[in-house]
Amino acid sequence: MRIPPLYKKPSWQRLFAGMVLGAIISWCIFLYTFGEWQEDLVTEIEDQAYSIEELKKTNKIYKEEITALNKINQEKLRVQSIHVTLLNGERYQFTSLNTYMIQDHVKEDISDVIAKDLESVYKSRKLLKKAIENKIYKIDDKQYKVEIEEMFIYTTLFIELKVSFAK
Repeated sequence: MRIPPLYKKPSWQRLFAGMVLGAIISWCIFLYTFGEWQEDLVTEIEDQAYSIEELKKTNKIYKEEITALNKINQEKLRVQSIHVTLLNGERYQFTSLNTYMIQDHVKEDISDVIAKDLESVYKSRKLLKKAIENKIYKIDDKQYKVEIEEMFIYTTLFIELKVSFAK
């Protein structure tokens, strides 16, 4: 069995020639559109790379500016209030008045730190601790001394105290 020689007929030759010509034309159209798309994508990528560089520069400027502003603001931070807490007042059966009196005495002792910048208060924290712990507080004919359990220094000075009888 053999395949008939159809390639010799002019109608089949035109069909094959049209198919080859159509393939060549469609390949050229494909290359043109693909090239256009690639050119557009390359242009878009270059624009995005430029935008990224500009945004990085802007971001760097903002970070430097924010760092400088934070530094300035940190220098301006000051102690605005003092908060004193007694941890073991119920052990000595303190009334709320006794608790308030000890807290008030401690606040009076260190009231000079209000409106001072945080750095100077931090540097003098040991002095504050000694000033509070070395004083004897007299309440209801009993003498008490306090020991600082914790002290947090920020715009509010938080002090947690433990009370004990003075010797």
